[in-house]
Amino acid sequence: MAVFTRWIGVAAAAGIVLALVPVVRGNIGVDDPLRKITQPIAALRAPDPGPPKLTGLDLLRLDIRPSRVTAPLDEGRTAELTIDPVLQRAARSMMQRYRVPEGGLVLSETATGRILAYASYVADGEPFDVNARASSPAASLFKVVTGAALVEKAGLSSETEQCYHGGKSRIVAAELNDDPRRDRWCATVAIAMGRSINVVFGRLAQKHLTPEDLLAMGGALGFGSAVPFPVPNEPPKLEIPSEPLEFARTSAGFWHSTLSPLAAAVMTQTIANGGVALEPRIVASVKKGDTEIWKDSREPRVLRRAIQSSTAAEVTAMMRQTVSNGSAYKAFHDAKGRAYLPQIEVAGKTGTLSDHENNRHYTWFVGFAPAEKPEVAVSALIVNTPTWHIKAPQLAREVLRAYFAKQGAKGVTPPS
Repeated sequence: MAVFTRWIGVAAAAGIVLALVPVVRGNIGVDDPLRKITQPIAALRAPDPGPPKLTGLDLLRLDIRPSRVTAPLDEGRTAELTIDPVLQRAARSMMQRYRVPEGGLVLSETATGRILAYASYVADGEPFDVNARASSPAASLFKVVTGAALVEKAGLSSETEQCYHGGKSRIVAAELNDDPRRDRWCATVAIAMGRSINVVFGRLAQKHLTPEDLLAMGGALGFGSAVPFPVPNEPPKLEIPSEPLEFARTSAGFWHSTLSPLAAAVMTQTIANGGVALEPRIVASVKKGDTEIWKDSREPRVLRRAIQSSTAAEVTAMMRQTVSNGSAYKAFHDAKGRAYLPQIEVAGKTGTLSDHENNRHYTWFVGFAPAEKPEVAVSALIVNTPTWHIKAPQLAREVLRAYFAKQGAKGVTPPS
């Protein structure tokens, strides 16, 4: 059986992105909401020495003080970080309280790329940076890639409807064929995204997309390339089989793709920013002793226009269903249906996949809020064993509660 597979490497992904989307190098415009961060063209073109080398930055050795967070650098230097102590503690304390086997969370400002929380936790064994490791399956987060490709490559919208049968938790070959006698349920792409209906994505991808389409969109949204960041991080991997059933399964998020919480946060911020990817920043200044030797006063740096703004708007419409009417509804509402973030709409996507052979249960949540005018984007991953206490949506919710409570949002209380 001939199978078309390809692991996107750094160079390959860069080629895909360059071929399909203009990489912003300081000389192309973007849409009005982001024009203010790309207009200082002369400044972007001028020689900029940039930050000093941030070698030795250790994000596993954070010193969290009431008003600042620092991390060590080499040569006796210290990095003062963009991290907010309140938000960092909210993320870290929840993972510690429930002793999750592995957990990672990244919270960033959508308009600047500044990292507000960067929490990594490993309960047992040698600690490592969960946020920088791309070994976890992307699971249903990959539906964001497929959804964007269905809009941009195939001309579909969030309101495109597909009838189906079966395929809620798995996909078999017979479920991919249109059958009016058996297709008793119908869903728009937005509802299918919110409720993570696998067969809808599998069918639509099989009808409208090619493996090359998904590889290209994956590259545009960051698969195959490490994130430009002061600490090393693994590039997310993507393999697209050409065999029809496996292609459909991959489109829905069944294996064949991996992701790190850091890369997932950048992908989510890209959707929130109308399709424009920003460089994530975590170092605000560098000191040696009591002397400040560098302060980051640069404008936010645009990495690329990954997708069209109209595509981002349609994907946002899909992601709005997840919290309001889909797989994250219970996590963001109490037992009486009251929202933990009243009057704040969250656009999001969950992901769940189990590796039964190794007793690892992966849960994801990515999202941004408020959905209509995003301030922050969040990415959360929790890797559980068969016995678990919390999943990624709850972790993301608590950090969003901490953020909006700190902002004084009406009706939002901080996590206990």
